[in-house]
Amino acid sequence: MTEEIDFILESTEESMNGTIAHLEKEFLNIRAGKASPAMLGGVFVDYYGSSTPLSQVSKISVPDARTITLQPFEKNMLSVIEKAILVANIGFNPMNNGDVIIISVPPLTEERRRDLAKQAKAEAEDAKIGIRNSRKDANTDIKKLEKEGTSEDICKSAEEEVQNLTNAYIKKIDELLAAKEAEIMKV
Repeated sequence: MTEEIDFILESTEESMNGTIAHLEKEFLNIRAGKASPAMLGGVFVDYYGSSTPLSQVSKISVPDARTITLQPFEKNMLSVIEKAILVANIGFNPMNNGDVIIISVPPLTEERRRDLAKQAKAEAEDAKIGIRNSRKDANTDIKKLEKEGTSEDICKSAEEEVQNLTNAYIKKIDELLAAKEAEIMKV
């Protein structure tokens, strides 16, 4: 019977790790002052009829803290990439010089920093909901085992273990959020 509980605990922890990984990925998309190729992670280009990530049709480089340059692998993709960046609505105004696309990353205003901090908080809250849902699923599975005859003591300790995992992951989310907010608010 404890094998089943070990499985529930492992799958819960795996699910919670997935939630943290997703949160970290979402935080990468929230820009904080300096230029990064990750800022363009959500941009997709129509490449011969299929939606393709920008990084697969051009070389993305960051020559300095305020500039991103895109060197398309095919010259005819320049205008398509430029349009995709504008359509993505990420607050950038790309400039096409015929060879490369240059994006100047504007410094963040205080208001924009607050908006980005709110966005980070919302992402963290979504992650916490994901963690709590994992806890709920695990506790439901443990209750089923209890009804099937697993001893009450074993089930209680398993529920405590799930709660300890939940607390640890919620704390980790709070730490990630604090770090991201500090990064966003740093001028």
